Amino acid sequence: MIAKISSGKSTAGLIRYLYGPGRANEHTDPHLVASWDGFAPDPGRTDDIAATQKLLVADLDLCVKQARRLGRAPKQHVWHCSVRTAPGDRILDDAAWGDIARRVVAATGIAPTDDPDGCRWVAVRHAPDHIHIAATKVRGDLRTARHWNDYLTADRELAAVEEEYGLHRVVRGDRTAAKRPTRAEQEKAHRAGLDETARVRLRAVVRTAAAAATNAEEFLGLLTHTNGVLVEVLHFPSGELRGYKVALENDTNAEGEPVWFSGSTLSPDLSLPKIQGRLAAADVPAGNSEGRLRPHPWHQATAATERIPHHLGQPDDGAAQAHLAAFGEALDAVALTATPNVRAELRAAASSFERATRSRIRAEHHHARALRGAVKAMLREPATKDGALLAMFLDAALLVVIAAARWHDQRQHDQQTAAAHQTLLHLHAACEEAAAEPLAALAQCRPPRQSVERYVRCVHQCVPEYAKQVVDDPAFDALTAALAKAEAAGHAPEQLLRQAANQRALDDARSPARALVWRTQRLSARPAPSARARAAMARSSAQRSNVSAHATAAVPAPQSPRTLRR
Repeated sequence: MIAKISSGKSTAGLIRYLYGPGRANEHTDPHLVASWDGFAPDPGRTDDIAATQKLLVADLDLCVKQARRLGRAPKQHVWHCSVRTAPGDRILDDAAWGDIARRVVAATGIAPTDDPDGCRWVAVRHAPDHIHIAATKVRGDLRTARHWNDYLTADRELAAVEEEYGLHRVVRGDRTAAKRPTRAEQEKAHRAGLDETARVRLRAVVRTAAAAATNAEEFLGLLTHTNGVLVEVLHFPSGELRGYKVALENDTNAEGEPVWFSGSTLSPDLSLPKIQGRLAAADVPAGNSEGRLRPHPWHQATAATERIPHHLGQPDDGAAQAHLAAFGEALDAVALTATPNVRAELRAAASSFERATRSRIRAEHHHARALRGAVKAMLREPATKDGALLAMFLDAALLVVIAAARWHDQRQHDQQTAAAHQTLLHLHAACEEAAAEPLAALAQCRPPRQSVERYVRCVHQCVPEYAKQVVDDPAFDALTAALAKAEAAGHAPEQLLRQAANQRALDDARSPARALVWRTQRLSARPAPSARARAAMARSSAQRSNVSAHATAAVPAPQSPRTLRR
């Protein structure tokens, strides 16, 4: 159930609307289902509708007029709350709707239970799936009703109603979501033949600019040079930056002036101070003027992304929330580098995950400096033409979204959990599209049969619990090619496979072989270790295997069912 609450000045105007035909003749059989005393006149059940409406308005406004004579009536004395069931819910009868209305006005403070001086109110039903509660805010003792946070209290009560009546459980938020487009904005976009409102489009533009920029000046410059976007920069008297406003060139009001949106009205985290705080928390790699060998920015970004599930498993929620925010920026940024056939899904994934980047937990952004800096460096380094770097990053991103869904679900962040699940759908599609070409190119370089059989033995030796899945995976040919290429560069296949498997468990991997392909490629991009280093790694790996085997034999670990699969 969803409640929408607003205030107004005209009781008569609201009653006329509720008993009228509606904006599109959608009102049918309007009538009362409940009232403050159970005896309010019902215009829907009389022959003289107009006269009964006047009587009803006079009764509702009685205390308002008395308070007005004393100068104590609020300017907006009308309280309006609509309550709607979800599509697919059963049709409730009038008695049930009356009970729900009484519970809502009691919970919100409009008419507390057993309070003889509660406000006057009526509940009107003019459709099968919803009611409207019209109330005046002046109590019987001529004091103004205390209804602060009425939306939250109504929503909390409706959650209990859903459970008791067996209705659909609405996914509820924590008041950290970006503001939704208003009905007027939606209708304006529809008339213009646009799929998105100006608010939604500008939000995406600003988020992308913030993800790509390294400082506030660059951020504002990127906005200024975006086609079709107007930018107004605000300054303090001292000349320091105070904020910004954005508008679309073709989005004007009735006077022909641009419709401006400040960053904070687009989203809570898009105000200039919030953006500056995140920009300051980014370690952008410096230029390589000394010619030293540095990891590829895409490899750095992928490695930082692969570590996020580990951070989400730690007790520091502030650090975890910071990594989710930085990962959201990474999705915004990586869409800029994708080919057109992948870009649409990536933008949809970034738009969906935007809701999962915020919660009531305060993000400590300095914990995500490495990821944020790597992403900004990644945008300045072109990806390979075959899309291998992008596919490698997206494969790691899938694990992050799965871990994010679990993290939010454990903290009962319903909207964020749903957003992460929606992101998975788009990210799966993008990953499949991005991986097709580089995997096919690798599979064409499959080594000879003798080498393949040797790599099969390596897989059984290094990742025995996943060996059958890996060998039977369609991406296994690409894995053998990646191992052969790495071996030609001086790497030991056994060591690479162990390192790749130890980076992150393959339990969530839809395609374990594909996950190993990207990890193997990224690890083999590093200089091959010397013979002494390989021997040391082999001894260390053997010791870890022995310790793990003894620990497993001594204390068998319980197996928990997996609810999400990548």
